[in-house]
Amino acid sequence: MEVNTNMIIFITIAILIGVGLGIFIQRRKNTKKLDDANVEAKEIINESRREAERIKSEKMLQAKERFIELKSDHEKVIFQREKKISDLESRLRDKENKLNNDLNRNKNLSHSLEQKNESLQKRLEKLDVKQRELEASHKIQVEKLETISGLSADEAKKELISSLEKKAESEAMAFAQQSLEEAKLTVEQEAKKIIINTIQRIGTEESIENCVSVFNLDSDDVKGRIIGREGRNIRAIEAATGVEIIVDDTPEAIILSCFDPVRREVARLSLHRLVTDGRIHPARIEEVVNKTTKQIQNEIVEVGKRTVIDLGVHGLNPELIKIIGRMKYRSSYGQNLLQHSREVAKLCGVMASELGLNPKLAKRAGLLHDIGKVPEEETETPHAILGMEWAEKYGENKEVCNAIGAHHDEIEMTSLFSPIVQVCDAISGARPGARRQVLDSYVQRLKDLENIAYDFNGVNKAYAIQAGRELRVIVESEKVTDDQSAELSFQISQKIQTDMTYPGQVKVTVIRETRAVNVAK
Repeated sequence: MEVNTNMIIFITIAILIGVGLGIFIQRRKNTKKLDDANVEAKEIINESRREAERIKSEKMLQAKERFIELKSDHEKVIFQREKKISDLESRLRDKENKLNNDLNRNKNLSHSLEQKNESLQKRLEKLDVKQRELEASHKIQVEKLETISGLSADEAKKELISSLEKKAESEAMAFAQQSLEEAKLTVEQEAKKIIINTIQRIGTEESIENCVSVFNLDSDDVKGRIIGREGRNIRAIEAATGVEIIVDDTPEAIILSCFDPVRREVARLSLHRLVTDGRIHPARIEEVVNKTTKQIQNEIVEVGKRTVIDLGVHGLNPELIKIIGRMKYRSSYGQNLLQHSREVAKLCGVMASELGLNPKLAKRAGLLHDIGKVPEEETETPHAILGMEWAEKYGENKEVCNAIGAHHDEIEMTSLFSPIVQVCDAISGARPGARRQVLDSYVQRLKDLENIAYDFNGVNKAYAIQAGRELRVIVESEKVTDDQSAELSFQISQKIQTDMTYPGQVKVTVIRETRAVNVAK
């Protein structure tokens, strides 16, 4: 038992010694690791400090550079402000000096004006005195003359006026006779000059259609009677009407040529009366032409009155009514001017009603917008300006006058009626069939319109429709996408706009469709 106890104690002591040695060894290892960690930590701390110092020095340099830049910019701003302030001070000084000079000048002028006013007042007083002296002297002279002549002043004045009237009347008659003789000598030359100028201002085809009328005869025998012995009848007709009569080989017809449609109508009606009556000689020709001229003038007035009544336009000056009647015998691009003006007036009334404006005033402006196209004498003034001047002369509304003058942009538009008249004028003149076109040129324009579309890739078919107002283009769906269709429409419209001349506008419609076709068997 005692041996076992000692053994247990010995073993226990051995175990304790082993455990202690293990703990000691482990502590030594931990101590060494701790020392290594401390050394590494110190190195890291030292490295961090060095890096921090380096970063600090860099930031300090950057901060100094930024400070220098900001300081430089600040100095520049301050310098600019100081310069502006100095400039403003200089301007203020100049203005102050100028104001002082103006004040001194005004003071001098005021003083000078006061002196001139005093001088003028003294002169007026002297003039009043002289005027009274002259009146007294004139009265004395008149009394002496009345005593010498035995007539009063009023009677002498009447005698003098009567003698002057007789002398002026005789001189006026002589001047009128001389002017009439000179006019007869130059009338043929001036008429030719007017016709040539008219032909030069318009196209050949329009000149033929607008300046020529054909008078049909029952037989060619009447041509000899119209010409007369040695051509006296035809000369009398041409002199009375101012129309050139062309007698050629055309069977049963003669041609009346004149730029003035009123004169041409007078000649046509006069010839009709002469041929129907059968009496054709110079005296009868003058009588018939005078009667026909009066008839045409009355008809012009009646046409004007009927037109304003039909359109509901009231209160027009009689001269304007006569001008409206003359539009019946005037055409523009083959379109009758009166019919065009009536159409524009109706369109203006409708458009003004839609816009909430006064339709009667709009109709008035639309009816009168082209009155400048029918002057009785040749003028270089644009027809819009001439029409505006006539409207102002005969007391038309300011808005109507502006609409007349601005419908071709010769003056600035100042009312809402002006663009309405401009738009309606374009609608009436540009609609299909409104104005005459030669068939060949019309067909060629449609072909050119279609050929422009064929110049672009992917176009399958192109059709000009609506009298050339729309170009419908059908493209191949495999070559042209939806986005490209919109671009193609824009490109075609731009090319039409740059390469062609056409009235109104042309709408370009590009159609792209995809078809899937299968056959059931």
